[in-house]
Amino acid sequence: MPVTAPGWRGSRAKRLEVAAIAGLLYPVTAAICRTYRWRVEGREHLDALAAAGQPFVLSLWHGRILPLMLYFRRRGLVALTSENFDGEWITRTITRFGYRTARGSSSRNARAALRQLMREIRRGRSTAFTLDGPRGPARIAKPGAVWLAGATGAPLLPCHAEASCAWELPSWDRTQIAKPFSRVALVIGAPVFVPPGLPDDERERVRLRLEADLGVLAVRAASLAHGGA
Repeated sequence: MPVTAPGWRGSRAKRLEVAAIAGLLYPVTAAICRTYRWRVEGREHLDALAAAGQPFVLSLWHGRILPLMLYFRRRGLVALTSENFDGEWITRTITRFGYRTARGSSSRNARAALRQLMREIRRGRSTAFTLDGPRGPARIAKPGAVWLAGATGAPLLPCHAEASCAWELPSWDRTQIAKPFSRVALVIGAPVFVPPGLPDDERERVRLRLEADLGVLAVRAASLAHGGA
């Protein structure tokens, strides 16, 4: 008897669906992206890390994946994607935007997923990390990114984006999709270095600081998106 691939890969219809989603999503997203008017604050933090050859852990909320994916494209960042159906079409799409991917699940096997990213950072590659993903609660940072920064020496680089006009999905993370010709404001915060070997209570303080930093960045980005000085 022929061996059937496990999960969705065993279904020809699902494989075709993955190819169709990825094949359509990339050109549509790329075309819309070209209409955005970007307003960026804090770019000097990113430039300083690049000049020093310092990999970093780009730290963002799950609900702002799309605009940040578009801005940081073609930089060779590594993103963690799951091995399920959704993870496959996401992987095929973001690789066309110049991302590398590490396959795994931060919810089912968090330790193995973090070790994959740790290996990538030690090869000199920066990573993108959704602090509250993949299932929330929204805008509550999980400890993984802080652990990763402490284990590798790569600083956390918090960032947030807001659009002047956007659709908001009724999902747990309130995913924002900027409408064509919107102003998209991106604010990049100062890098946060995490010393190795911190005790649990100190790592918790860093986690709370990261949440607070992103809250400040969110307020500033919303102001810039709507014309603030």
